[in-house]
Amino acid sequence: MNIVAEHKISGEPIDKAPKRPVRPVLWFIIVGVLLGALVGGLVWFNYLRGQMIKQFFANNKPPPTLVSAAEAKSEVVPNLLTAVGGLTAVHQVDVSADVNGRVTEIKFEPGAHVEAGMPLVQLFDAPDQGDLANYKAQATVAQLSLDRAKQLASRQFGPQATVDSAQAAYDQALAGIAKTEALISQKLVRAPFSGDLGVRKVEVGQYLTAGTAIVSLTDLSELWANFTVTEKDSGNLKVGQPVRLKVDAYPGRTFDAKITTIEPQIATDTRNIRVQATVANPEKILKPGMFVTTTVVLPDKPAVVTVPETAVDYTLYGDSVFVIAEKKGEDGKTSLSAVRTFVQTGNRVDGRAEIVKGLKPGDKVVAVGQLKLQSGSAASISTDPAPQIPAQPPRH
Repeated sequence: MNIVAEHKISGEPIDKAPKRPVRPVLWFIIVGVLLGALVGGLVWFNYLRGQMIKQFFANNKPPPTLVSAAEAKSEVVPNLLTAVGGLTAVHQVDVSADVNGRVTEIKFEPGAHVEAGMPLVQLFDAPDQGDLANYKAQATVAQLSLDRAKQLASRQFGPQATVDSAQAAYDQALAGIAKTEALISQKLVRAPFSGDLGVRKVEVGQYLTAGTAIVSLTDLSELWANFTVTEKDSGNLKVGQPVRLKVDAYPGRTFDAKITTIEPQIATDTRNIRVQATVANPEKILKPGMFVTTTVVLPDKPAVVTVPETAVDYTLYGDSVFVIAEKKGEDGKTSLSAVRTFVQTGNRVDGRAEIVKGLKPGDKVVAVGQLKLQSGSAASISTDPAPQIPAQPPRH
């Protein structure tokens, strides 16, 4: 039996063997090569991009920041102790009557200057004046009786007992006069010392009881400045030390005073000690009750390093300044940079700050322009002088 081979339409026999497929391993190799090339290309691209960015920034440095510089100086800073307090008058009182009575006459003008002993207010004293006249009449009669008794006794016509009785009557009359005159003087209120009167507080016809204020009387020629200092500072104070006073009513003006009293006891609740300074007030522009800032001038301390107060950056992490340093580049050129340096500060006086630690005389620091700087930033010193720092801040 003959088997006839069937042919496809194309003319090829049906039983011809098909081509063998590509092995899977070869496909994995091809895919791995492609992925490796892709990853390598990405790595090379990122590396090339980083190099180009680094080269760009290396060749395009920002210009130096323009700042104002100041030199740290070694100088003797005034040793001052500042405190706050108030002014009181050395002589100040509310004038009042010693006895009860009705006002019959007011002898002063409010706000006027009066001398010691000048009459101010007259109270009703007619009954006392009548008593005074009575005692004076009794004194006259008693004196005549005493003289007559002495004459009779000298001639041995009268006993000594009569003389003694007449003397006693005369003395009683004189005592009555003295007492009545004292009562009358109490009803004429006088200025106890020279000074300036305040606002009148009584009126004619008003009945006053003893102690009722009539008018205030203040001697403005001399005042006391009372203030307190801490226990730690009390050892630096002595009677006679100069004190500078400043009041809000006269900004920019300083008044000279001297310590006259130091309280011998320290307050147990605050651990402060009270100090009193006396200030002359010839112009009478200082008033009792004014708030005053006191500055005690203490003996000078050794010289310290100081910089402008604006050069110090005060933060919670510490005080610092930008020190201007010179450095040489790879090309041999010298450039300036601002390096943040932490310092320990002391007192601040007249716009300058003491540097206890961290700087030495001659160091250059940035006085104006710190906000634009970072540590190590390039800097350029301005030729314009730094602005003057006022000792007192401006008042708005």
